[in-house]
Amino acid sequence: MSRPIFQPISVLDWRVLLFPLSMVLYEFATYIANDMILPGMPAVVREFGVGEAWVPTGMSAFLAGGAALQWLLGPLSDRVGRRPVLLFGVACFVASCLATLLVRDIWSFVALRFVQGFGLCFVVAVGYAAIQEAFVEATAVKVTALMANVALISPLIGPLAGAVMIEYAPWRWIFVVIAAVAAIAWVGLWRAMPETAPPASGPLRAGAIWRDYRAVLGNRRFLLGALSIAAAGIPLLAWIGQSPVILIERAGMSPLDFGLWQIPVFVALGLGNLALARYADRLPVQRLVALGSGPVIAGLVLTLATLWQPAGWGWIVGGISLYAFGLGLANAVLYRLTLFSSEIGKGTVSASLGMVTLLAYSLGIELVKIGYAHWGNAWFALVSCAAGAAYLHCSRRFLRHRPGTVESAP
Repeated sequence: MSRPIFQPISVLDWRVLLFPLSMVLYEFATYIANDMILPGMPAVVREFGVGEAWVPTGMSAFLAGGAALQWLLGPLSDRVGRRPVLLFGVACFVASCLATLLVRDIWSFVALRFVQGFGLCFVVAVGYAAIQEAFVEATAVKVTALMANVALISPLIGPLAGAVMIEYAPWRWIFVVIAAVAAIAWVGLWRAMPETAPPASGPLRAGAIWRDYRAVLGNRRFLLGALSIAAAGIPLLAWIGQSPVILIERAGMSPLDFGLWQIPVFVALGLGNLALARYADRLPVQRLVALGSGPVIAGLVLTLATLWQPAGWGWIVGGISLYAFGLGLANAVLYRLTLFSSEIGKGTVSASLGMVTLLAYSLGIELVKIGYAHWGNAWFALVSCAAGAAYLHCSRRFLRHRPGTVESAP
């Protein structure tokens, strides 16, 4: 029996926006699960009696968890529907955040961070697919850009809120606040989320899952798009993971100052997303990516000043801020084009994209962490520039094979 066809939405109003706003509130909760604890990580490692090298490990474990279940959730949501899978995932995320109250050593903390990362799986493999299916291309790009701006509140206020909170409460209570935010998001999704992929008849078979993933990952254009997105995001994720060491441990900042110095980076990222929302239906998508690539590369090159001024963390903040503006302008377009580069079910494609990108982010963070102990800020700059070069190469090849049609219908 064929599924009823969901008609993508082209006109936005407040009733329609309730779904993406609820979705982004949950996305916000998963992000602050990382961002709010950043200024508290030095306190975490001191409490558990381990060294500063463990500071970014909590983030890399979280991102690795964000890739761990996507292989299943994408095909599962293609089969049983996006709505029940996402609602179940949000509830599990709430429970995993509350479980942080019970951890007593660094290994259990890192293991729980990995489990909390599963919350990202539901965002990427299910939530993003539902958003892209719910709207036509130009509207989806606008919605994605606007969602990104709301989600960007997390790295703006997350470190500041976390720094203030640990002044008055134990760091574990950060996760209680995160659980409360996610619970509110669950209520909104329950009320407003449409079913963009109605359940299909028949069981979910391992052979069918394997064939679908093989088709997606064997698609050269998809791989170029996924690698473009992964390479573009590595410098930002590496900055988020390593910045507590750069600014607090090495530069001697207070947690509050650390939070303030995050603002230029994420304001620039937000401005890039606002520019994308403004011009998404006025310029060809290839042009938007090209416009974003200039600031991306220029900003990363600026960080190389640390080769001559090893303690010049200001060069890193300035360069990453300029890079972040370009990333905000290009990233949502690349995501949309990559998601629709394959004809396989969008849950499977979104899961494949999420696994590639999140694993790349985890590896990038660990690579920066390992080399930073020996070569400091210069190593961060070199890895970031290498990622920028990979992004430029892959994105150009990806866009060169862009199909001639403007609209890819879900």
